[in-house]
Amino acid sequence: MSGLSPLSIRTLATLTVLAVITAGCTAPHAGTGVAATPAGTPRVGPVHGSVIVVGGGAMGPEVYAKFIELAGGPDAVIVDVPTAGGDSVYPADWRGAAGFKAAGAKNIVVLHTINRKVADSDEFIAPLKTAGAVWFEGGRQFHLVDSYGGTKTEKAFMEVMERGGVIGGSSAGASILGSYMVRGAPSNDNYIMSYPGYERGFGYLRGVGIDQHVVARERLADLADSVMPRHPEILGISEDEGTAWVVRGDSAEIIGRDKAFVYGGKDATDPGKPFLTLHPGDKYNLASRRVTHRAITETAVSQAFIDSLFTDFKQPGGPMATVLVAQNGKVFIDAAYGIGPQRKYMPATTIPQFPLLGLSAGFNAAAIIGLEHEGKLKFDDVFPDGSGLTIRDVLLQYEQSLARRKSIVSLISKKGGASYTAQITRRIYTPIGMHKTEADSTTGEFQSDVDELYRWELGLTDIKGLRQGSYGWRIDNFKGNVRESEFGTSDGRRNAFVRFPAQHASIIILTSSPTADTRGIAEKIAQRLIFPAGASK
Repeated sequence: MSGLSPLSIRTLATLTVLAVITAGCTAPHAGTGVAATPAGTPRVGPVHGSVIVVGGGAMGPEVYAKFIELAGGPDAVIVDVPTAGGDSVYPADWRGAAGFKAAGAKNIVVLHTINRKVADSDEFIAPLKTAGAVWFEGGRQFHLVDSYGGTKTEKAFMEVMERGGVIGGSSAGASILGSYMVRGAPSNDNYIMSYPGYERGFGYLRGVGIDQHVVARERLADLADSVMPRHPEILGISEDEGTAWVVRGDSAEIIGRDKAFVYGGKDATDPGKPFLTLHPGDKYNLASRRVTHRAITETAVSQAFIDSLFTDFKQPGGPMATVLVAQNGKVFIDAAYGIGPQRKYMPATTIPQFPLLGLSAGFNAAAIIGLEHEGKLKFDDVFPDGSGLTIRDVLLQYEQSLARRKSIVSLISKKGGASYTAQITRRIYTPIGMHKTEADSTTGEFQSDVDELYRWELGLTDIKGLRQGSYGWRIDNFKGNVRESEFGTSDGRRNAFVRFPAQHASIIILTSSPTADTRGIAEKIAQRLIFPAGASK
C-alpha cells in the first residue's frame, strides 16, 4: 500500500469504509463497524495498550499525568506528532511539547514530515520502535492522513499500542483516533462533518467516530444531525475541551474538566437530547455501549437530595439555579433548575451565564497574584482611594463599593501594562481553558456558569501561582474542617462557591434569586459530602 499515491489511498480508504458499512464488519484499523473477535477480546478498544481522547483546549495535570503513567513513566519515550498543525517544519524543541515536559516527561521526540516517502522510510520511524506513547496534536486531521495514511509510519503508530503503549490526541488529534473520521475535509472548513476520501481515521478505537470542542464551540448537534443518521452502526463519542476518555480494552473512564457525550449507545439518552452525558469519574463500556459506573454512586449526596434543596427553582418563569458538587476530580452533581432547553442542545449548566457578584473577587485576586509575583504590587499595599484599606481588605469587601471595584480594574490594567481584558485572558482564561466566562472591563464584574467555575476550581489547585489563600476568599472552619468560601452577597445570598481543600471537595451554586440562601444550601450539601456517616457529627 505504501507505493500508492495519496489520492489512490484516499479512494481505497473510502471504498473500505463503504464496504464495512455494507458488510457490518471491519478490517484492522479501518472502517466504521466492529469486527468479530474471540470471546473476552476487546471489540472496540485496544487489545493491548491504551487510548486517551481529549476534546482540545487547555489540559489539566490529571490528563498529562495519566498519559505519562500509561506511557511507562517519566523516562518513557513519547513521540509528539504536530503534523495536524499544518506547518512544513517543527523544531525538535517545539513549544507544543512544553506541557508534557512540565508534567515530568523527560524523553520527548517531535516527529513530523509532509513527505510520504519520508514517512515510508525506516529511518523516520526509528523513534517509534522504542516509544511508549504517541501523541497527536491539534490542527486539521486531514494533514495526518495526507502525511501518514497507509505508510510505514501509520503501521508503526499502531505497533506502539500493540506493544502495550498509549496513543492519544487532542482536537484534530482526537478525531484521528477513531476508525470513522469526522471533520476530515482537506480545507480549513471544519464544519464539514464527512468528506469522501477523508472518512478513515487510524482506527485505534474501532467502529467509533470522535468529535471534539463540542461545548466550547457549540457542536453538540453535529454528530446527531449529520453523521449518525447516515452511519447508525457507529458509536459516536465526543468530549469538551480539557476532558478525556481514558480507554483500556473496551472500558473507558472520563477524566478532566467538563463533560463527555455518547451517541448511538444502548442507554437512554438525556431527556430531549440525542446523546447521553457523562461526567468525570463516570465509566462506560464501548462494546456493550452502556454506562458501567456513575461517580455519584460513590457519595451520600444523591440527586434526589439535591433536588429537594432546589424546590423553589422548579416553577416555569421562576428563579433559576445551577449546582455542581465534586470531589477528588469526580463530578457527582451537575444540575440545573428552572432553565429551559438551550440552543444546539447546550447544557443548561453552561448556558445561561449568571452574574457572579461577590464571586468576582476571586478572579480579580488571581490577576493581582500574578502582578505580585512579577513584583509590580503587593496585596498589603494601601489601596489608592484614601480609605487606608489595603488591596487585600478591599477584595474581602468586594461587593460593598462599586467605585472600589472600578479602581481594582484600573489598578490591574495600569500595573499590568495592558488592558484589563487582556490581563484576565492571559492570567486566567487561557491557562485554565475557560471559554464562556466574561468580565466587564469597567466594573470588574464577572458572569459565568458552574461548569466554568469547576475549571476555575481545578485551576486553583493545579496551576502554580493561582492558589489564592485568603485573597478574596473567606477562610473559616466547618465542623472541624478548613473551609474557603465566596458568596454572591456578604450575607451568603444569591451565589456560593465553597471549597474544602483537605478533602479536595467543592460545592458551586449560582442562582438568579437575590433571596436564595446559598450559604445554607451549601452547608447542607457539605454535611452529607464531608460526613456521609450521618448527621450526628
